[in-house]
Amino acid sequence: MNDKFLKPYDPVSTEADIYKIWDKSGFFNPDNLPEKYKDSKPFSIVLPPPNVTGTLHMGHAAMLAIEDIMIRYKRMKSFKTLWIPGTDHAAIATQSKVEKEISKKEGKSRHDLGREELLKRVEEFANESHDTIVNQIKRMGCSLDWSREAFTLDEKRNLAVRTAFKTMYDMGLIYRGYRIVNWDPKGQTTISDDEIVYEERPTKLYTFKYSKDIPISISTTRPETKLGDTAIAVHPDDKRYKKYIGLEYDAIFAGENIHIKVIADEGVDPDFGTGALGVTPAHSSIDWEMAERHNLLLKQVIDEYARMTVGGDNIKGKKIVEAREEIVKWLKENNLLEKEEDIKHNISLAERTGGIIEPLPKLQWFIAVNKKFKKGDKEMTLKEMMKEVVGNGSIKIIPERYERVYYNWIENLHDWCISRQIWYGHRIPVWYRDKEIYIGTEAPKDDIKGNTWVQDEDTLDTWFSSGLWTFSTLGYSIFLDSSYDTHDRMHSRHYSIQDCISAWTCTYIKG
Repeated sequence: MNDKFLKPYDPVSTEADIYKIWDKSGFFNPDNLPEKYKDSKPFSIVLPPPNVTGTLHMGHAAMLAIEDIMIRYKRMKSFKTLWIPGTDHAAIATQSKVEKEISKKEGKSRHDLGREELLKRVEEFANESHDTIVNQIKRMGCSLDWSREAFTLDEKRNLAVRTAFKTMYDMGLIYRGYRIVNWDPKGQTTISDDEIVYEERPTKLYTFKYSKDIPISISTTRPETKLGDTAIAVHPDDKRYKKYIGLEYDAIFAGENIHIKVIADEGVDPDFGTGALGVTPAHSSIDWEMAERHNLLLKQVIDEYARMTVGGDNIKGKKIVEAREEIVKWLKENNLLEKEEDIKHNISLAERTGGIIEPLPKLQWFIAVNKKFKKGDKEMTLKEMMKEVVGNGSIKIIPERYERVYYNWIENLHDWCISRQIWYGHRIPVWYRDKEIYIGTEAPKDDIKGNTWVQDEDTLDTWFSSGLWTFSTLGYSIFLDSSYDTHDRMHSRHYSIQDCISAWTCTYIKG
């Protein structure tokens, strides 16, 4: 018997050479199959792109093994089989990781380095991570077509992102507006709901009156936001407060002038606290919606660095925790504090930085999920479209019981804030010149007088490009790129922009 069969199996000395033979054969690329397979039925999988934030883990390994089994099975069944590889730039996650390293090793922030130098550092890190990830995938023996490898921040994906942005803007589905967003004071950017983690912490629930002249008590865990209150909301059927509905009061609360109107709203829970809610439109998404229903004023009292912008000398400019202590002290001194309870409360934290999220009103770019647009011979919203394609079986959710979770998620979906105040990622394809605005797939040219266009500083939420992954990698006709070959287009089936948006939103909108 050959001596090598008497030794333990050594994968290092054999598997790398085997993969090189497979790769060199070219048969992972369906275009290289023998002539008799040219009219075979296509089967394709686009690899869910791993983030270039490090290395692959066991979850990736399980995914790769399962997809490789499906791909090899279809290939052996004579399908014209395509498995497209790629990686995700994972904008906020990657930049955050690099920034942490720079801060730890050099004691510098991104602003110390500047945009150009930071992007250089991030790209170097991303390239190193990419090479490690690709090597890991190959070591697992995955039969991917590496000639079609893609990256969510490469040139073709950039074209796809800009085209989708402009198309949706022209359809009225993308707009710039002033709304409440999730603001991360530590990362200095907006984040999506899905980038928030909740941590249960002990806190205090305070019950008090704004002043002795306002007869209604309220309860809150955040008395510092009450400097921005413009109303007290009660349930319309709550007999305790019916006589106060419509009344207005003026008071000085912790050194700040406030004007409070008592309103009736069915969104108030009469069994929570006192059954009366202090409405803070500028610092709560729920209160913002209530303010829109009742035409209330908006008053911002906390800035982007989580510091107070109003109040007495002992409050203005203070961090919110310090301000809270001062306000509670003021309430006690003025005999307005009725109750102080120890409770446990979920705190919203930014997943990447650990910063406590502040709901703030900001001018940002959004995708409208409730705006109707024309699809074929009917009008519908993105939310209605997302329901339709699952309801009619165009998109299947496995296991089926998760359809209920999916529909519940859609019902509670709000307009998606897609702009981020970070530097790594797809720059928003919008340019400004004085009062003019230009949106396009390419930068506008400056006029002969030297009046220059300035591009929007923000980048897009990483999910905007990731959500286009399955379309942009197969050359969907909406992206107007002739560089994709015939096989890609056979797999893409030339869906319309509405079909693409439908499938994209169903899979990737992170509201």
